[in-house]
Amino acid sequence: MTCTLQVAPDQDQEALDAYSRTVVGVAEKLLPSVASVQHGRGNGSAVVLSSDGLLVTSAHVVGASRAGEVVFHDGAELPYEVVGHDRLSDLAVIRVPVGDLQAATIGDAATLKVGQLVVAVGSPLGYAGSVSAGVVSALGRSITTIDGRRARVVEGVIQTDAALHPGNSGGALATSDGKVVGINTAVVGPGIGQGLGLAVPLDPTTSRIVGELVATGRVRRAEIGLAGGSRSLPPRAAERLGRRRGIETTAVTSGGPAARAGMRAEDILVTLDGAPVETIGDLQRLLTGERVGRPLAAEVVRGGELVRLRIVPREL
Repeated sequence: MTCTLQVAPDQDQEALDAYSRTVVGVAEKLLPSVASVQHGRGNGSAVVLSSDGLLVTSAHVVGASRAGEVVFHDGAELPYEVVGHDRLSDLAVIRVPVGDLQAATIGDAATLKVGQLVVAVGSPLGYAGSVSAGVVSALGRSITTIDGRRARVVEGVIQTDAALHPGNSGGALATSDGKVVGINTAVVGPGIGQGLGLAVPLDPTTSRIVGELVATGRVRRAEIGLAGGSRSLPPRAAERLGRRRGIETTAVTSGGPAARAGMRAEDILVTLDGAPVETIGDLQRLLTGERVGRPLAAEVVRGGELVRLRIVPREL
């Protein structure tokens, strides 16, 4: 008796092939748009913003340098100059003297979901044109950036398990359709955070920062001189205002705008310039350069009562 075995298609292999096709497609699309950045003090990666020679990278990649060299996947080497950098967002823009680059397609990090496939393209340890893949491990992370005596919290940071190493900074984190949604910025470790990388999100806030760097070479910001964090409002204030949270002031800078306006420690800031604020990120988004020197209406909850103040921000 002869039996014929019917072998079912290898579904695991089919899934692997689909995964591979996706990663290969992203690599083919992005490799021409990602370069290795090299200068005397280090190296990293950069992503082509426009065909006329603009690339975005991490501020810590260019450091204090004003010029260097980029190397593309096809071996092309070009000099670059720094257009502008902003350590408080860890973003920088550089320019190369050509007009026929292949620009990457920029996506919106706000559309990401935890578990979504992402692909990192960059130059880890100086190996240009390297590709790794993983998933979005978490969203809404934050990192603190420092520039001298100034500090800022970068919010909405993307966490991924795509393999990142020194040199990936400034490179692309992209979705399965090849849209760049993040600029790789940090690797947690060594030893304590294998498989844990972070990327600055590309969203309307960072797009505005990049636009300012292209236009003026710097980012102008306002500050009001307070430190604090998000907290729940007292029940009566929450019911009156129709919201649950505000920013509790833990310290007020002596002589700063908030102090001059009469703010005190333990005040809970709930609105600024007519906009609700619940987190430090909300406040940072409002304190743009256009608001420097402009009186802004503010509302704080103090002892359960609503107090109205007028704050004039200064330049950060």
